[in-house]
Amino acid sequence: MNLLPKDEKFFEYFHQQSDILCQASSLLLSGLRGGYGGMREVSKRMEALERSGDDITHRLFDRLRKTFITPFDPEDIQALAAALDDVLDTLEDTTFRIVAYRIDPIPGAAVELGEMIANSCRALDKALRALEKKDSVVEDCVEVNRLEDEADAVERTVLAKLFRSDTDPVSLIKLKDLYELLESTTDRCEDVADVIQNIAVKNL
Repeated sequence: MNLLPKDEKFFEYFHQQSDILCQASSLLLSGLRGGYGGMREVSKRMEALERSGDDITHRLFDRLRKTFITPFDPEDIQALAAALDDVLDTLEDTTFRIVAYRIDPIPGAAVELGEMIANSCRALDKALRALEKKDSVVEDCVEVNRLEDEADAVERTVLAKLFRSDTDPVSLIKLKDLYELLESTTDRCEDVADVIQNIAVKNL
């Protein structure tokens, strides 16, 4: 028996969060492909998306405090909303640091990681829609996990090459931080996928 009650409003908030994540990840990728100038162009828009995401998260938590019947456990709603917000925070932080560090040119590996992030966010969006429809979320969540493993492998490879190079210490620190931030964004996406799978196991 399916015990997942219908509550359109919470899923509406989740879809709003997910939509912002997809916009933000596409914006990051566009900026990375455009080089340092491209990152400067998207930075203000990224800040605006992050503020919009925070507003949605606050409204979701406020509704959660006032709602007695929720589509699934309140703790899981809170965990999912927080995990989605963490992805957006990391995307905004990555954009800020690239601009602040004046990383120019943007390395090809960073663009590759940006593509993985964008693909991860799209997979999460599909998983959330499957969760609402009570369909299987496994395929999309496994894809997020696969992308995280791939990003981890890319990060390790580029860091090993970086520390074998004659890059000056300041640039090395900047690039190391950039790669780690990009890879950590895929970690945060994997955290969301784990929460979605946990909810699905308990409710679908």
